[in-house]
Amino acid sequence: MITDPPVPAVPAAVPAVAPPVVPEGRMAAVAQPVLAVSAGLELRPWRPEDAGALVAAGRDAAIRQWNLLAVPTAEDARLRIARMQQRWQAEEAAIWAMARPGGEVLGLVGWNDVDLTAGSAEIVYWVLPHARGGGLVVEAVRRAGRWALDELGLHRLTLCHSTANPASCRVADKAGYTVEGTMRSSLRHADGWHDQHLHALVAGDL
Repeated sequence: MITDPPVPAVPAAVPAVAPPVVPEGRMAAVAQPVLAVSAGLELRPWRPEDAGALVAAGRDAAIRQWNLLAVPTAEDARLRIARMQQRWQAEEAAIWAMARPGGEVLGLVGWNDVDLTAGSAEIVYWVLPHARGGGLVVEAVRRAGRWALDELGLHRLTLCHSTANPASCRVADKAGYTVEGTMRSSLRHADGWHDQHLHALVAGDL
């Protein structure tokens, strides 16, 4: 007996575009939070009165070199701080001051190139000279990562640094970022083009 071949099942409709990883408006709808790190450290939004710390950072040779930071005056610093607040509202960045609770600014940590649709961001950080060497940067980077993955809902975080900057390699390793490769001649510093190491942290790594 001859029978007709089975009719193949019709596949479920596949969306033409994947939905956003994080819905638009999740950042802009709320105030930038203060993140507790440890008994002696918190991440809080930058304030106009923190301008002096930004000027000091711009005068530090290492911060200026690796972060391409130029903040010559207090007015420039206040404008930069206002821009940080605008970028939070635009859902482009989330930048915090690393500070003693109720006290001095020790450094900066946060997320540039925030892409809620793709669920990604790139970390940026620096610490002032008198606060180096005590592991504060690693603590701050870990806390910023937990916020980005667990609280905001991003999926992939990157940490990039010049191959001539081994201190950042150590931070990435201690904070749980996996090295994925070398990006050749990918960032221009004052002394020319540098190769960069690419590290990443994805949801589920922590």
